[in-house]
Amino acid sequence: MADEVSVLVEGGKASAGPPLGPALGPLGVNVGQVVAKINEETRQFDGMRVPVVVKVDPATRSFTLVVGRPPVAALLLKEAGKEKGSGKPKTEVAGDVSLDAVRRIAEAKGADLFGRSAEEKVNQVLGTCVSLGLTVGGQDPRSVLAERLRAREAK
Repeated sequence: MADEVSVLVEGGKASAGPPLGPALGPLGVNVGQVVAKINEETRQFDGMRVPVVVKVDPATRSFTLVVGRPPVAALLLKEAGKEKGSGKPKTEVAGDVSLDAVRRIAEAKGADLFGRSAEEKVNQVLGTCVSLGLTVGGQDPRSVLAERLRAREAK
């Protein structure tokens, strides 16, 4: 039975300090090797928090990594070039993303999203745009969602 340590790390910037070091030290693995491997595998998510699970085999002291994907909100904010969403998403616009970016994010998140079809997953990402106060192609994401639903019903 492998021991597991789950952490959220900033892409490409994990360190041997908390939360990793104290959690991995008692398991007998080389913390430096684990940190180097995490940084290597999360480098493309620079500036975003990435979920990582380190599985350690206590008998051999070997480890495997399971690197998750950043949350949809983090991907949208990076795309919009913003640090955080609007504090008042119904009245204040925090930024803008393209519908292509929304589609790419829905595709990248894949099975992490609840929708059965690609269409439903895009709608879920549009819902996150609403929560963050982001517009999509200069439009309110709710009107983009409504247009998409009307187009689908017309088929």
